[in-house]
Amino acid sequence: MRLSAESITIGYDRKIISEDLSVEVPEDSFTAIIGPNGCGKSTLLRALARVLTPSAGEVLLDGKAVQQYRSKELAQRLGLLPQSSLAPDGIRVADLVSRGRAPHQGLFQQWQASDEEAVNAALQATKLTELSGRLVDELSGGQRQRVWVAMLLAQQTSIMLLDEPTTFLDIAHQYELMELFRGFHEQGKTVVTVLHDLNQAARYADHLIVMRDGRVIATGHPQDVITGEMVEEVFGLRSLVVPDPVTGTPSVVPLDPRTATATEAS
Repeated sequence: MRLSAESITIGYDRKIISEDLSVEVPEDSFTAIIGPNGCGKSTLLRALARVLTPSAGEVLLDGKAVQQYRSKELAQRLGLLPQSSLAPDGIRVADLVSRGRAPHQGLFQQWQASDEEAVNAALQATKLTELSGRLVDELSGGQRQRVWVAMLLAQQTSIMLLDEPTTFLDIAHQYELMELFRGFHEQGKTVVTVLHDLNQAARYADHLIVMRDGRVIATGHPQDVITGEMVEEVFGLRSLVVPDPVTGTPSVVPLDPRTATATEAS
């Protein structure tokens, strides 16, 4: 396990969200953290990214506490796409994506050909090459989100942490981004993302962390974790879990409460 949390206590403004929480992210996995609103998903992700410091326990990266890494050293290994990001006024797409190379710059190591190659590759992977000269604030919501993903990709970390990356996007752009993340995973990156959509989590992730009330309820492969019993226990939703007709992955179908008893009996 390259990334893990060991008995951490985390929260905000003296309010504890999770206490004595331990999780492991399998190396080279596509891990999705799922659970109801307010259960601590994003808080956990922020702790894994060292944005939030646990009051007890520690987060480990490659066997070393993340607090022991220098900021640039950590940013060369692990990148975070937060829930919401604001671009500076008047900045163009290529310039914002170029900021992903900051961890690789230094007093005696300025912009090099390798930096240009990383930015161009990130623009191409996110289908932004033709928009590289556009102002970011002129783009649509889906395009802007791809710019932030491109900046993260230009950072060239082996671990990518994504906090609700599809929120506020229409369904077409949601699946476009999820396919992009799957591509990154297939290239050898470890992807960890907070998701609300259980069917997206089951379709794209190969490892799930299920949370409720600040605690981990279940972990494992979607086929083993997503069951009707789990969905009702964690989300309070009665449902049928059936194979997705396209992928064969678990698909959650909510039951109509007016007919749920009859449906289950049949």
